[in-house]
Amino acid sequence: MGKIIEKSAAKKGHRIVLKIDDSNLEELTIENLKKADVAIEFTGPEAAFRNINLCFDAGIPVVSGTTGWLDKYDKVKGRCELEKLAFFYASNFSLGVNIFFKMNQHLAKIMNKFENFDVSVQETHHIHKLDSPSGTAITIAQDIINEIKRKQNWVKENTEDDKQITIKSFREGENPGAHTVSYNSPIENILITHESKNREGLAQGALLAAEYIIGKTGVFGIDDLLDI
Repeated sequence: MGKIIEKSAAKKGHRIVLKIDDSNLEELTIENLKKADVAIEFTGPEAAFRNINLCFDAGIPVVSGTTGWLDKYDKVKGRCELEKLAFFYASNFSLGVNIFFKMNQHLAKIMNKFENFDVSVQETHHIHKLDSPSGTAITIAQDIINEIKRKQNWVKENTEDDKQITIKSFREGENPGAHTVSYNSPIENILITHESKNREGLAQGALLAAEYIIGKTGVFGIDDLLDI
């Protein structure tokens, strides 16, 4: 994602002043971060919380697309609001995925009435993706749980418990990402699917978010950016 964001940023006339990966972690300092107008954070679940707080220490806004760390989200939100900082989080920055989220929510509202349909979620990503299930799949499942009263939580394996939603995860090649919601009954199936063709949509969304939060304070999400 970092390389794709850098390429897309250059096309839009932005200048990258600091790039951090495992090879130059010693350069991730408050002094260096202060050279930037905004930080875009796509790392891993172990590093995200530390990285976001370091950017806050430098007083710069943060756009994060890292998943798997959201047990600490309220701490980030609290600090952001207390110190009048800016933070933008999305589990997926793709415009198409976020339209898919809205479709999923609307369909779940309808399916709440029809108990003969059971629902499951499937996601496939490239073999380099660290978290499983994906943050996008978890968002999809949670949105279903919010609308379908007979569902209480999601699990990573097959379940016979009618109160649970199964999320099946697959890691294959360089697949940029595919998500499917399936409603199955004894007589028919309903499926909605989103497939990414590449990762450029994610990069473009992250850059739009970075442009959006400059000069703002508060906690933002994709609905703010898309004005949904």
